[in-house]
Amino acid sequence: MEAKATVLDEAAIRRALTRISHEIIEKNKGVEDLVLVGVKTRGVPIAKRLKHKIQEIEGVEIPEGELDITLYRDDLTENQDEPELKETNITADIDGKKVILVDDVLYTGRTVRAAMDALIDHGRPSQIQLAVLVDRGHRELPIRADFVGKNVPTSQDEIITVSLVETDERDQVEIHEK
Repeated sequence: MEAKATVLDEAAIRRALTRISHEIIEKNKGVEDLVLVGVKTRGVPIAKRLKHKIQEIEGVEIPEGELDITLYRDDLTENQDEPELKETNITADIDGKKVILVDDVLYTGRTVRAAMDALIDHGRPSQIQLAVLVDRGHRELPIRADFVGKNVPTSQDEIITVSLVETDERDQVEIHEK
């Protein structure tokens, strides 16, 4: 599958995450009671990067965790293979906290719905906010991101691929034709 266009390169990803970090701090009037939770797989390294940026800006370390939504997906019966379970790791108490769910791409909204269901099984946050690197549109559920790195209008025949150093050895967001 050949790339149709590069949407974000390494520098653009870094700038987008820096901006999102500032927006998170501003919207929440600081970092008190914040917890970052990355949706596996690529939401986790993005959440870790946001954590480090926020720590650079505010001088405060905020808790972060990892969320596996495999068993919460509504398309499990469509997949023939056994789902591959990954570990959920949320050590911070999220009761009464403002949880920032972090993912790489927002598309139909079904992943975010599954993530909210999984998160609620871990506690009862006072708020759930959503940060994504890319919003590509085509929502099927009434979900929108609070923090967006880049809006990328796409057709249904296109695929957005996010590559990160932590998982793919490079930082890049590309559009591919199906």
